[in-house]
Formats: sequence, structure tokens, C-alpha cells
Amino acid sequence: MSADRCDVVVVGARCAGASTALLLARAGFRVLLLDRVDFPSDTLCTHHVTRPGMRLLDEWGLLDPLLDGGCPTMTRLVYHAGDTVRLAGEVPATERLRGIYSPRRRVLDDLLVRAAVDAGVDFRPGCTVVGLLADGDRITGVRYRSHTGPEGHVRAALVVGADGMRSSVARFAGAPIETEHPRLTCVYYSYWADLPTDFELYARDGGHLGAARTHDGLTMVVSYFPQAEFARIRHDPMSAYLDSIRAAAPELADRMAGSRPVERLRGSGSQHNFFRRAAGPGWVLVGDAGHSKDSIVGTGITNALRQAAVLADELTAAGLDDAALRRFAARRDEEMADGYRSTLDFGRLEVPQEQLNRLRWMQTDRSATAMFVAAVAGALEPADFVPSLEGAAR
Repeated sequence: MSADRCDVVVVGARCAGASTALLLARAGFRVLLLDRVDFPSDTLCTHHVTRPGMRLLDEWGLLDPLLDGGCPTMTRLVYHAGDTVRLAGEVPATERLRGIYSPRRRVLDDLLVRAAVDAGVDFRPGCTVVGLLADGDRITGVRYRSHTGPEGHVRAALVVGADGMRSSVARFAGAPIETEHPRLTCVYYSYWADLPTDFELYARDGGHLGAARTHDGLTMVVSYFPQAEFARIRHDPMSAYLDSIRAAAPELADRMAGSRPVERLRGSGSQHNFFRRAAGPGWVLVGDAGHSKDSIVGTGITNALRQAAVLADELTAAGLDDAALRRFAARRDEEMADGYRSTLDFGRLEVPQEQLNRLRWMQTDRSATAMFVAAVAGALEPADFVPSLEGAAR
């Protein structure tokens, strides 16, 4: 690769960017990958990778390295709703995927970056994009500044913005937001040592909780609050966090009393919900750069991996042309639409009475409970789950 020219520049080396770079390099493209931070490093995230995302990692040859690197397998799921519903069961296993997985981002992202480098990607950490190169209305490259050197530039047939919700590539390219909804929740989480858990979810009106084991023998405990409470909570988030656990999950709070947090409390009140225009002449957006939503449903990592796979499919089949980018854009909007609507629903942090009634009925039916656990774990498509329950309810 020339020092100032390549086929594709990918800006952002987290899940969306590193996986895009990996797949395009494996397809034979010359790829430069830039990120403003050094790796490995963490980022704000609730970690869960759904079953479809894990299947992609397996397809790319990265499942075994992830598990061998200490990512725990959670084989049991427990779901609480209100004060009266508890559904629990074993997660359906396949030969390759034995449960639910919540890897730390400093591990997962670094694994993807190293795989990309092994595939031939030129990775340059510590580089901040400060502008785009253009020929008329077509983007033809990027200008970037290294943390340790002068400003440089690289020309490319395609610039991929994978630089997150506040994407610089989107801003420089003038990518408009085409669909947007108000922020729904704020979220806080920390990591706890010596805290035995399954994959645990707690739903109640006004707040949701989750607990999941991750790397280094730690358990992440996360609490969601209505966005309207953010201004109050941010002044003393640890008190609000612990109070929410005691109120919604007293048994979990009892277990936590014998544990200890080992990292600072992390949180955000800026979980935006939008679709940006996905592509234009010489540029395309993947991951949160193009489509961001509340983390309440835990599909962000999987969606990033899926978008990378779709983009690579289109570019591998047709080359680096605008028609391929338009097809990616259409597929992204179609494939992300249902999940976006579900997020807007879950983000209200409500447990309607009708839903509670159905969940109470599921507690009395072993088959329905097993199907519910499978659906929440991502081992059963919701479309296959709901009609079955309706038939059983009749």
C-alpha cells in the first residue's frame, strides 16, 4: 500500500470499523484503518453480543480466540418482571455456541483489530481525522493528525465512517439525519468482583436492570433510568444506581453486599436514536455512525457486525461503486428497522399489565418458559415465538 493511497480508509477501529476492515482486506482490498485512541482500550458499552453476532464471529474464525481469551459462557437466563414474575431456564446450546456471551470491549475490539492486521490491514492508532478530501461532491480521502506527528492525508476510492454516534466522517460529509426520536433512557454500570450471577434481567415500570459475567471473573451490573431523571441522577449516580438495584432486585442486592465494585461507575445520558443517510459519493457509514439507538435491547455490537458483513458482501460482489453503496444503504435500513422499533418500545421502561399477565401464564407452562428463554437469548426468532404462545394461550 502506498503511504498516501489505498482502496478503502476506515475511520474508527471499534466493532463496526475493525470488522469492516477485516472483511474487506480478506476480500482483497487495500485497507487503511485509523483510530484516535490506542488499543486495547475500553469504551462505553453494555457488552452483550446476541446469538447472530456470535455466529458471525464464529464464521470469521474469531469465536475460539474470544473464548480462549477468557470470555465466560453463561448457560442460564433468569428474567424478572415486576414483583411477581420469574422465568428461568437453560439457554439452548448448539455445537459451537453453548450460552450467552458479554465480552469486554477492550478484548473484543482488540481481537477484531488484530485479525484485521493479520489480513493485511494497515492499522494506525492515535490518528484523528480532521477533514475529508474531495473532488467536487465526491469524497476522495481523509486528512488526519497523528498524536506524535504532523498532519497527513491519504487518498482512497472509499471512506468508511465507523467513528461512532458523533461521527466526524458524517459531519464532514454532510450526512443528514433522516429519522430521529427523543432520547429514552440514561444508563449506569460498574464491574463487581466475587458476584455469582447467571445472565439476569429485571424489568419494572420506570427502570430495567441487568447482570452478566464478563472477563477477569467480573460481573457487570447495569441500571437503566428514564431520560427525564438524568439531570437529577447525574449529581449522585452511585446512590441512584444502588437504590435502583435494592428496589428492583433485592436478592441481587443481597448478593452484591458480599461483593465489591472494582472499577468506577460509568454512565451516559446521551443515547441518541436516529438513522443518518448511510452513503454518498465516495463515503459510507457503518455502526453507530449511521444508525444509533438506545442500548436497552443489547443489540448494538451485533448490529455493528451485521452492517460490516452486509457492506462487505455488496462491495465484494460489485466493487467500490456507488450502486453497491446504495444497495448497502437500503439493506441497512430494512434490516435495522424492526430492532429500532423494538428499542423505542422497550425504552419506555414500562411493563404493561397485558404483558405481565402473559408472563404470569408462561410461568405455569414449562414449554412456554423454555421458548421465552430461547427467544431472549437469541436462539429463537421472535416471529417463531409469538405465534406459538398465542396458539398456546388460546
